[in-house]
Amino acid sequence: MLKSLIRTGLWSLVVVFGLTNPMTAQQYNKQSTEADRAVEAANVLSEIMNIPENSVPEELMARAHGIAVIPHVVKGAFGIGGQWGKGLMSQRNEDGMWSPPAYIEIGGGSFGLQIGVQANDVVLVFTDEDGLKGILKGKLKLGADASAAAGPVGRKAEVGTDVLLRSAVFAYSRSKGLFAGISLDGSVISIDDSANRKIYGKNVTGEQILLGKAVQTNTTVGPFVEALQKFSPPHVHIKKAT
Repeated sequence: MLKSLIRTGLWSLVVVFGLTNPMTAQQYNKQSTEADRAVEAANVLSEIMNIPENSVPEELMARAHGIAVIPHVVKGAFGIGGQWGKGLMSQRNEDGMWSPPAYIEIGGGSFGLQIGVQANDVVLVFTDEDGLKGILKGKLKLGADASAAAGPVGRKAEVGTDVLLRSAVFAYSRSKGLFAGISLDGSVISIDDSANRKIYGKNVTGEQILLGKAVQTNTTVGPFVEALQKFSPPHVHIKKAT
């Protein structure tokens, strides 16, 4: 009986995501070229940060070691839920400038009672270097490999140091114009090696992009880096206790 229910749930999820494929194909036509992804991510960040009462707090942006933006994360549920999306992330260098962005993917499944499909824009703010290193090791599971919390909203919102120290990642989601903190526990973030090789070269790794100095920002990813520089206050570093 249980196996039958699980099988039914899995097939239902396949159908749900299958129904989203035409929509996703239109939004990302050509499965979203790497240049499209960079522009989409830049636009999402710009639109969110241009509304003061509906943005990531300046204090959090100032303390960010890394930021990821994943437009159009498709979530579906029919007994068993799942989500999938592609975006970019960058790490802040010691001089306060942002590294060339690496292409990333996010995915995850969960059991739930919802039925339906929706697409959200997701923003992740990393306040801990360990979270970034976890991604470079292969995959980072939010809530397991790195603590994650729903982020506070409002450009002038105060973010206490104790809050920052308790979470390595702050997560946000925008759906139908509403931007708010969200829990993404169980979601897995990984490096999109295929996209990175197309943009930076076949032998380039995510670690070289985010942590090294040999890889340079290019015109393809330029819009995303420009948006990060525009909306990031001077960096404030907090050393986490070990």
